[in-house]
Amino acid sequence: MYDILVSGGGITGLSTALALRETFGEALKIAVIDPAFGMREANVRVSALAAGSVNLLDAIGIWPQIANLAGPMQSLKVTDSRRNDAVRALYLQFDEPLESGEPFSFMIRNRDVLQALEKKIRNSAIDILTTSVKRLIPGTRCVELRLADGSTQKARLVIGADGVKSQVRRSAGIEIVAHDYKRSAIVATLAHEEDHHGEAIQHFLPPGPFAMLPLAGKHSSIVWTEYREDVAGFLSLSPDDFLEQVERRFGYALGKFTIEDGPAEFPLRVHIARSFIARRIALVGDAAHLVHPLAGQGLNLGFRDIAALVEALAGQIRLGLDPGDANALEAYQSARFFDTASMVATTHGLHTLFANDLAPLRLLRDLGLGVVDRMPGLKRRLIRDAAGLQGHVPSLLLGRLP
Repeated sequence: MYDILVSGGGITGLSTALALRETFGEALKIAVIDPAFGMREANVRVSALAAGSVNLLDAIGIWPQIANLAGPMQSLKVTDSRRNDAVRALYLQFDEPLESGEPFSFMIRNRDVLQALEKKIRNSAIDILTTSVKRLIPGTRCVELRLADGSTQKARLVIGADGVKSQVRRSAGIEIVAHDYKRSAIVATLAHEEDHHGEAIQHFLPPGPFAMLPLAGKHSSIVWTEYREDVAGFLSLSPDDFLEQVERRFGYALGKFTIEDGPAEFPLRVHIARSFIARRIALVGDAAHLVHPLAGQGLNLGFRDIAALVEALAGQIRLGLDPGDANALEAYQSARFFDTASMVATTHGLHTLFANDLAPLRLLRDLGLGVVDRMPGLKRRLIRDAAGLQGHVPSLLLGRLP
């Protein structure tokens, strides 16, 4: 009988298991289930780690291992234009650090975070089960898990961190509200001649945003949105022709580009689970929600889930009570559902607004961006919101164990 079993060995799942272990020590018997643990193929995806996420990774002992691999984002510039416009006017710029003086975000390759998590998990007292969940049977005292290898496990609480196609979510009968944007992100890592100085650029073009995101050193990641039917053509280009298309969208400010990794396609979709909990079950990360990447909040929302869930469980567990208690799970859902639904609605609305090329709408949105740019108080609030440091902030997002 496990106290808590985490399904999913990606960044969110392993971070959840480590946060529980670091917070509660050996008071809990914890396992992670994932058939691909330690065997995932490295992909080209990167993430913007907001301040709260960095604090959480620091609290569980991961950030010191990866800090030198992360690129601090010192500023973000937003433009709105057509691809062939000779001049791209700057409408909005974020360039103030947090009150602590730290950058508001760090860009890092997902594989670097995952490798550090896997290394620490192997040296922890957390069990690794290299199989997958086929079926869940929630009961009065525990959840019975039927696994793909034919075995059965029991746990007082099951945490679904098993991604977009979560088997835990499906087995629990939790439905999602979903939308397909009919677009994909083309992602690649580029090396360049000039220093980016920690500056991120986001050009809003008719198909969607084209972002140049600063990694450590003279490297950047592009996240380039195109209509899905056009993506295969771009991916089939020679490296020189591909880089020519990048330069047409970004320009030459960073000098000559070379492709270091990718390009690869990632379809753009959004979903949110109708509930983040069921009987003795909690969902975190992409199992609970998937947002458009234009705000860079996907992984950060997962870390906020982890912090809220661990805090909701802390009172129960330290009193020796049941971690699968319904009141604790309701407290987690109360802490996370509205915040997440708001982010899903915001990113969906921004995509809808900026993917429209009607001239009157372009004028209105550009005026709106200009107004925001002239309101430093509002910009500081937006940065704190994005950092996960607004309102009630769970201890882990402040860098402390609950």
